[in-house]
Amino acid sequence: MIIRSIELKDYRNYESLDLKFSEGVNIFYGDNAQGKTNILEAIFVSVTTKSHRGGRDRELIRFEQEEAHIRTLASRNSMDYQIDMHLHRMGSKGIAINGQKIRKASELIGLIKVVFFSPEDLSIIKDGPSARRRFIDIELCQLDQSYLYNLNQYNKVLLNRNKLLKDMVFDNSLGDSLEVWDAQLVKYGCKIIARRAEFIKELQDIIREIHFHLSGGKETLYLGYEPDVDVERFASKVRENRERDLKLKQTCTGPHKDDCLFSIGGCDIRRFGSQGQQHTAALALKLSEIELVKKVSHDTPVLLLDDVLSELDSSRQNYLLESMGEIQTIITCTGLEEFINRRVAVDKIFKVCNGVVSVEN
Repeated sequence: MIIRSIELKDYRNYESLDLKFSEGVNIFYGDNAQGKTNILEAIFVSVTTKSHRGGRDRELIRFEQEEAHIRTLASRNSMDYQIDMHLHRMGSKGIAINGQKIRKASELIGLIKVVFFSPEDLSIIKDGPSARRRFIDIELCQLDQSYLYNLNQYNKVLLNRNKLLKDMVFDNSLGDSLEVWDAQLVKYGCKIIARRAEFIKELQDIIREIHFHLSGGKETLYLGYEPDVDVERFASKVRENRERDLKLKQTCTGPHKDDCLFSIGGCDIRRFGSQGQQHTAALALKLSEIELVKKVSHDTPVLLLDDVLSELDSSRQNYLLESMGEIQTIITCTGLEEFINRRVAVDKIFKVCNGVVSVEN
């Protein structure tokens, strides 16, 4: 998979930008707060419909403008795809693939697969469960269309059930409606739990070997799935927790409460690991993501590295750079020294200064 070019209009700090990428290693360098990350973000948005930072579409639109436009030209299996995305300050985004407007985001997600790695990802191990669930969801949505559908349906059911729980404070006659939402919650929730369990099992086989090499053969990482409730008990647990749900006015049971365990030698490194152990596990997780995409899609993802090298020590930097291999990689950094010193083969260099991007040889 290759991102060939991207055009931006009124996106973040860019009034207008037109970039063409090499199929190899592309580097954007410059001081902080110049707009480097915005370019990677725009690529990510154009193939996943959402920013890696979260937030709303209106935050992506340049100040005092009403809309923004992203046009991305990408290739997969020798086929070209032009993705056009219009972001509106008021209202939903519009998306077209090769000139044909699509009705659902699921028609785009997974078409071009990307792996985004930022300094914030180094905290995914020590952060709360929501960060780890988000990692699982982003990856599975790119790899599995049925998971994307089930997750969307589950989130809709969850939203409606929570609204009903609030409404029942004033109208107890709505109990029959709650039964309907409970059945839907269990239906889609069980599918999510089963797929997440399968995903974590697949990932464990990959991450264990990568982490072993990253730690210099000193540590073995275990990755385990911690569902809030298993498939067999989900329906009964929802019934048991109904009074609690009504009291708290929210759904207290389900895969929206899931987590995954990272442990070394029986020690839960989410809570008790050193910063070095947590960073190594996070790097292994992102590298495993690359390998899993290769395995499932029989193709390479596009790798987006947002100023990650400065957060890693020399050995981890080397391992990450060596892992790029034949993958198209787009990197942001503040200086080129680390690449020059390691004699990394760089195919295209861009300098970014106050929202202006220039190409250098």
